[in-house]
Amino acid sequence: MALKFWTADVSGLSRTQVKSKLWEELRLKADIGTKGITISEAALSSLHGNAEFSGQKLGGGRNRKLHTGKELPACIYLPYGLKVTFNWNEASPYVIDIAGGKQVLTYEGNTFGEIQYAKQPKYHERKSSDGVPLGLIGRGDFYDRIVGVTYSNECCYIDKDEDCLFCNINYNKDLYSEKFGPYWRTPKQVAETVQAAFEEGVADHVNITGGVIAERRELEYYMDTGEEIRKALKVDAFNGTAVATAPTDFGNIDKLKEAGFRTTAMNLELWDKDFYKAVCPGKANNSGGWENWINALEYAVKVFGWGRVRSNFVAGIEPMPKTLQGFEYLCGKGVVCSFNIWMPNVGSAFEGHRSPETEWYIDLGTKLAEFWGKNGFTFDKIHDATAGDHRLPSDIFRIENEVFDIYEAAGKAE
Repeated sequence: MALKFWTADVSGLSRTQVKSKLWEELRLKADIGTKGITISEAALSSLHGNAEFSGQKLGGGRNRKLHTGKELPACIYLPYGLKVTFNWNEASPYVIDIAGGKQVLTYEGNTFGEIQYAKQPKYHERKSSDGVPLGLIGRGDFYDRIVGVTYSNECCYIDKDEDCLFCNINYNKDLYSEKFGPYWRTPKQVAETVQAAFEEGVADHVNITGGVIAERRELEYYMDTGEEIRKALKVDAFNGTAVATAPTDFGNIDKLKEAGFRTTAMNLELWDKDFYKAVCPGKANNSGGWENWINALEYAVKVFGWGRVRSNFVAGIEPMPKTLQGFEYLCGKGVVCSFNIWMPNVGSAFEGHRSPETEWYIDLGTKLAEFWGKNGFTFDKIHDATAGDHRLPSDIFRIENEVFDIYEAAGKAE
């Protein structure tokens, strides 16, 4: 049975009216994405009394500043069911509070309605065969039907002071090590986690990523991990995404496919070469540079197939026309582009900067969803290629194509 992620009563609404409500909520979601969100002490304390509470684990992540108090929620579901990542900003006008015994979203004292939180899967409390909690190895999400694995939390670009300026992975590494100890996820740990998540029905897709490591070492890791997952699931291939650095040896891309992964991802981040060089110096100066990343993505489509390759962008740093130029080109080559609403993270070089306006992201997401449709990407392919169904262009695609479950509830008594 599908989980119900909305709290709003749609029994008296038509499908057209539900679509209108979802568009309104999408703008709310995008505005929260640019301004962040905070939560009252009463609401947070109430959450911590719930055994199903699923939190951030670290106070860094995508938050504006380091949070050192009670563990914050990982995400919320708005009244009509759109998922919002919880990016903490203590100065945000969006505040979660308690009203009438319910958790509600407020804006400058006005209430939008009741919200929900992600429920923690049961497998999170289980341990791997070597004693590590599975929830630390791979976080499962019922909404996105995905288990997200970060196998390493460090990036070698720091060795030459060439971190991407928007990234805080090495900052988060120190936070994690202080709280949980050394971090490296073995292929067997990952396979046990994927098996548990799939068997519980939490996910049907695994996205495996990490900081940049040596090309040969990365390939060996994915080969070993693919083998372990295939053995655990008793299959020849599986719905998994190997997020990799663009290799200089394109034969490595063939080997990722042979390892059993359905999709692969190489995240370009920015399209304009000058912005790319300035903001992503490690990627620009290594792995063959910008041109090699483009060529590797195009080659990957030949290996994995149309719509089976992803490239994520950090949207809001370069001018929109440049980003759209990249989206149009890569989607036209069979690459599923995606983007995050850029929230300047604590611990990154851009900490303290600001995101573009809300409508900027609505416009960008609408155009990307149109590129997806124009190039024949179905929602199933988008789901399999991306690292979650909750990003803005996915929302727009699902709103316009009436993919959300809430449409089926329209006009029906609860």
